[in-house]
Amino acid sequence: MLAVLRVFVVIIYSVLVCIFGCIYCCFYKPRDPRHVFIFSHLFGRLAPVFGLEVQLRKPAGLQDYQNAIYICNHQNNFDLITASNMLQPMTVTVGKASLLWIPFFGLLYWLSGNFLINRKNYTKAYSTMMGLVSQFQKKKISFWIFPEGTRSYGRGLLPFKMGAFHAAIVSGVPIIPVVVSNTHHKIKLNRFRNGLAIVEMLQPIDTTSYHNYSARKLALHCRELMLAKIDALNAEVTIYEANWRRIP
Repeated sequence: MLAVLRVFVVIIYSVLVCIFGCIYCCFYKPRDPRHVFIFSHLFGRLAPVFGLEVQLRKPAGLQDYQNAIYICNHQNNFDLITASNMLQPMTVTVGKASLLWIPFFGLLYWLSGNFLINRKNYTKAYSTMMGLVSQFQKKKISFWIFPEGTRSYGRGLLPFKMGAFHAAIVSGVPIIPVVVSNTHHKIKLNRFRNGLAIVEMLQPIDTTSYHNYSARKLALHCRELMLAKIDALNAEVTIYEANWRRIP
């Protein structure tokens, strides 16, 4: 019964957000990057519906960050209620082109200012990534990218695609890793309380000392940092949940 209630609430809430969002974006500056922050955080409000506590950890001085490329591990559809809470103002996401065909959500995703990339077509994908570079030169804007290119579904942190790192090096903007503790098989719809998820933003990584040929080196460095932090967060969550389960 709890699962049915949750699914009902999530569907109704999501459809209403998408419909309102599409109307809002159409009448107030379609594809304005400021919209993404608003609607990503509205979806993030669904976490309590799933019985999930989301803890956000941000570095000091975050408000002083200028243009950047944020990279985040991509686990499953629940990233929409965990990682989305960390999205910063004037940050847009880069997602696969097939998102456009998701009823209601796809149109909102595009109208709110996010970028779509066709990963099956290398030429178009490269053109989109280079378009990000030109955006950095025109305005104060940041991009949020899942460098794995797909959801991991419990397979750990997958190898990174190079596009985000090439774009960061060419444009000279920092990479800011964001990591989310494990949510694979964590959320049970019929379970009232589903524990804790920690989302932590790491310190910016300066890319000015890298060159195009060393994009892979930059990617490996970022991946190592993220792997270590994910392991640390998972250990912390395990201890936290073991303690609250002991409470009668």
